[in-house]
Amino acid sequence: MTEDEVRSTAYAMPLTSPAYPKLPFRFVDREFVIVTYRTDPEALARVVPAPLKPAEPIVKYEFINMPDSSGLGSYTESGQVIPVTFNAMAGGFTHAMYLDSEAGIASGRELMGFPKVLAQPKLEIRKDALVGTLDYNGVRVATATMAYKYTALDLAGVRKSLEAPGFLLKILPNVDGTARVCELVKYYVQDLTVKGAWTGPASLELHPHCFAPVAKLPVLEVLSAVHILTDLSLGNAEVVYNYLA
Repeated sequence: MTEDEVRSTAYAMPLTSPAYPKLPFRFVDREFVIVTYRTDPEALARVVPAPLKPAEPIVKYEFINMPDSSGLGSYTESGQVIPVTFNAMAGGFTHAMYLDSEAGIASGRELMGFPKVLAQPKLEIRKDALVGTLDYNGVRVATATMAYKYTALDLAGVRKSLEAPGFLLKILPNVDGTARVCELVKYYVQDLTVKGAWTGPASLELHPHCFAPVAKLPVLEVLSAVHILTDLSLGNAEVVYNYLA
């Protein structure tokens, strides 16, 4: 393989069999359960990177089933998104994300900077309730419950919330261990269809773990919960702040 062939071929590791295809990614029947809770504002301030600012002392804890993901297959995610502002623009900063897919981890981390870590999340229906669990190597880290399709929501309002920008802190190391890339990325969902949305009573329990520290943003009060079924695409992103400039 010549140098020109390397340059024209390379876009992801490994060179001859990349772990994921090129953007965009299309997700069909992507299912969210999002529990919004009030947390300790001092704990929140310690994890939100400037120039982002916490909008208020709340966190959105998510469980996401992705049964039909182009190039990535079927997998599940769980994690925390923090409402923030950037230059007066409201959005959500993805603070933590745990999933059970090598391709999902590699693509999310390398392309846009999603903080993805290998773990064992699950979202399922048990009789009249949705139950989300997150285990890290057999240790229970999070448990959420929500009434199944309890009260329907206005789809236009849900769509507007999903269309808000997301923010990510993308970090790539140099060969000597220093940061080669350290930048704030803004992204949007595309081609969004909201197929259904519901709210209802919910609970959330977080447990300490050294490698999955979701409990460092403690649950002080559950405020609301939503269950959403969507089709959407990811791939629209830009760098909005370079920490190394």
